[in-house]
Amino acid sequence: MSLAFTAELAERGFEAQIGVRPGERVAVLGHNGSGKSTLLNLLAGTLRPDSGKAVLSGRTLFHLGSRTNRWLPPHARGISLLAQDALLFPHLSVIDNVAFGPRATGASKAEAHRCAEDWLAEVGVADLAGRRPSQLSGGQAQRVAIARALAADPKLLLLDEPMAALDVAVAPLLRRVLRRVLDGRATMMVTHDLLDAMLLSDRIIVMEQGRVAESGPTEEVLRHPRTRFTARIAGLNLIRGHYREGAVHDDTGLSVAGAVKDGESLAAGALAAAVFAPSGVSIFLEPPAGSPRNNLSVRVAELEPLGDLVRVR
Repeated sequence: MSLAFTAELAERGFEAQIGVRPGERVAVLGHNGSGKSTLLNLLAGTLRPDSGKAVLSGRTLFHLGSRTNRWLPPHARGISLLAQDALLFPHLSVIDNVAFGPRATGASKAEAHRCAEDWLAEVGVADLAGRRPSQLSGGQAQRVAIARALAADPKLLLLDEPMAALDVAVAPLLRRVLRRVLDGRATMMVTHDLLDAMLLSDRIIVMEQGRVAESGPTEEVLRHPRTRFTARIAGLNLIRGHYREGAVHDDTGLSVAGAVKDGESLAAGALAAAVFAPSGVSIFLEPPAGSPRNNLSVRVAELEPLGDLVRVR
């Protein structure tokens, strides 16, 4: 296990246990205030939990409890944190920004510059080495920030919505860069973008109210979501309730019948969720012929044109 983490922070209602395997890329999803940034800050060492323990590649980052008080400062953890903003050092050139990490760990100036040149080339901005951050576009600055984070050779790379501040034209280019340079590198990435999660992660963790509400392989979580948040970003409808007589019944009296997920069996009264795509719903003015499993009488409140589609409320 590359990372084994457990922590509690009462002030923020945070209590979570998370693991990351060597080379695994994990996307962290959730509503605003669900605990995503708290998780990254606890790992980076910029926030201290009330209790817990984190071990990264056999090295204890912190171990806090009634009888223990072990705490590694951020610079000694072997973790790089890349935020939404590049936060490059304004007084340093691009190459000196990237060389900062190796220099801080004892590399000579020549060694650090060779490392920086390699990473600038890797992210496609080697020609910008002599510029100052004020001379860079947003996309260029974020590429340099990625190179700086990786030049430090972190045991774990933390990404906090790295493309949120970029315009639509630049984000796909940076996504391709990240997909290449993160391959085989232990990474934890906070994102609200479904495409980032699909292309850049092996596993998804969904946070709710400071706790892990859902976790699993990316494709599996998006195909069979267990939380409303995950269902919404996956473009699916989710109804949660109890299983009886071949259907999921929610608290409002709505019931949805359907096939049980392969390999699972449900007892009567068990907690269950029905997931279905909007394209699986048809609307009729009169009761339809045939034998659809679910017929619901509703009142149409509004028709909202969306290009070639119409949203029905």
